[in-house]
Amino acid sequence: MIEYYDFLLYATASAVVFNKVFFPALDPLVGTVASLGTFATGYLARPLGGVLFGHFGDLLGRKRVLVATMTLMGVSSALIGLLPTYRQVGALAPIGLVLLRLLQGVAVGGEWGGAVLMSTEHATGRRGLWAGFTNAGAPCGLLLSTAALAGTGALLGERAFLDWGWRLPFLVSVVLLGVGLFVRHRVEETPVFRALDRTGPRRLPVRDVLRHQPRVLALGVGVGLSSFVVQSTLTTFVVAHGVQVGHARQTVLNALTLSSACAVVGILGWAAASDRFGRRPVVLAGAVVAGAYGFVLFPLVDSGSTALLVVALVLGQGVVHPMLYGPLAALYSELFRAEHRYTGASLGYQLAGLGAGFAPLLFAEVQRATGGRGLTLVSLVIAGTCLLTALCVLALRETRDPLPLP
Repeated sequence: MIEYYDFLLYATASAVVFNKVFFPALDPLVGTVASLGTFATGYLARPLGGVLFGHFGDLLGRKRVLVATMTLMGVSSALIGLLPTYRQVGALAPIGLVLLRLLQGVAVGGEWGGAVLMSTEHATGRRGLWAGFTNAGAPCGLLLSTAALAGTGALLGERAFLDWGWRLPFLVSVVLLGVGLFVRHRVEETPVFRALDRTGPRRLPVRDVLRHQPRVLALGVGVGLSSFVVQSTLTTFVVAHGVQVGHARQTVLNALTLSSACAVVGILGWAAASDRFGRRPVVLAGAVVAGAYGFVLFPLVDSGSTALLVVALVLGQGVVHPMLYGPLAALYSELFRAEHRYTGASLGYQLAGLGAGFAPLLFAEVQRATGGRGLTLVSLVIAGTCLLTALCVLALRETRDPLPLP
């Protein structure tokens, strides 16, 4: 939750704040595209973080690496809160923003795999549910970050919020970092890692993944892609689009906050369902439902009704997206062998995560190029990624069997 508070705070801020603070000289639509472009850089860095921290996580242990990733994330987020604006230092401001976003991406790229393995490799049963708690950290972080931005904006007002108030949620990262490090130092290393034979020659985990399980890695990327596209559509693109079509920013943020709370319940529910029915059936059903939902989402948002906006986000985040996302944590950890599981799970997940980084940017550019009339194309892209997920799920074996020890 703490790690994703930092990472997704940036996502929400890029949709409603950064275009005005770091790109004020641009047309509003172009400024939104530029702002979401900096958001995408974090996702570009995530596979690098997965390989880097996955390497040390497979060789040195899950716990040590998780302490390092949290520290890097907390410091990077706090520094974003201290960045000067475009009006103060010109082009240096967005350059600094991109560099810190890259560090955030490296950190979260190594974070997810270790956190999931802490859950799955300690679990003695109901592995989908326990791993689901890790994935539920993402909407918890989004809930916390959106509430922080919305609450700060409501308390300070529009002018003060854009002048300096947006910095406060980022600076809070220092406090959350202290809490997170306290928790992490008290967690034991996983029994699976302790059982690994590390007396042989030094291994290169990423080479082992690419040599021994390339097909599994490729299919894993396809399975996760639609989940990330749907997630970023709901939490980033729809936020920016909703403001552009006339909804008040505070209204959109409030709806996003409510839907994030529903997402926690949905993720845990579908993760638990995958323990009973299997990972494949739940994700396959989610792909079908999400593909159809892409054509319903935007008419609800564009209706102008606050109630329908809330319905669109709550349904999307609370029911549709969790069908795709809930089982993923257990599924990725179950796909790879223990000796390179941190690297394999991280790399597969983070490569799929590129969809979340580039979908809002692509969709915003479509909107700009078509004068706001390209939503059908956006829905078709969402449906296409869902079709890819369905095909990849069908090509994979069921992974609900006991997690193999070394």
